[in-house]
Amino acid sequence: MQRSILRTLLSLAVCLPLLVGCSQSNKASTASVPMGCSQASSPCLQGKAKVELTTTRGVVKLELDGDAAPVTAGNFVDLVKRGAYDGTVFHRVIREPVPFVVQGGDPTSSDPNTSKSQYGTGSFVDPDSGQARFIPLELSYQNEDQPRYSRQSTNPSDLQQLKLSHERGALAMARSQSPDSASAQFYIALKPLPELDGRYAVFGRVTDGLDVVDTIEQDDKLLKAKLLTPGL
Repeated sequence: MQRSILRTLLSLAVCLPLLVGCSQSNKASTASVPMGCSQASSPCLQGKAKVELTTTRGVVKLELDGDAAPVTAGNFVDLVKRGAYDGTVFHRVIREPVPFVVQGGDPTSSDPNTSKSQYGTGSFVDPDSGQARFIPLELSYQNEDQPRYSRQSTNPSDLQQLKLSHERGALAMARSQSPDSASAQFYIALKPLPELDGRYAVFGRVTDGLDVVDTIEQDDKLLKAKLLTPGL
């Protein structure tokens, strides 16, 4: 029983930083988040893409899966190309009492005028529209041609069919309580986290530098994110 409660508290830690920054207007915006590639506010990714993160602890290489998560991976590639992640802070690192996640990607954390207490409250604001960009929860299942959007699942049979799950090194989107409130913040799983499957969107994995991820501390920086393949 105590172990179950601990897992629940740890899983909530992924979304708590975003809850702090969810204004009423942001919540209203997520109600009309476009669904699927035909309506996506950023280009979808087809196939795979590779991204290199240069951090204050070393280099981490990622593979993004546009086959299983085209909207989510496409959003990430677009933000990398825009430089939205450069100079941002890993504002939440949880290793105790058990390894959990390294979380970063808040665009506002690159601003030296942003106080540490505000890290984890920001979203990506599209300079063209002046509005925060949100993407829907995107989950892909075996034997289904298209991802499901905006639908969490705790059904064991569903979870066994997920194309992308929370293995160690999984790359996924952080969000608030709303399934469709992911924007820019992401996390890397420090160990298998099956309790998050069906609730948060995995869209890639660490292919090199997981040992670097293991050394990242809170307030370390993501100095530069670079797309290594043509991508979108």
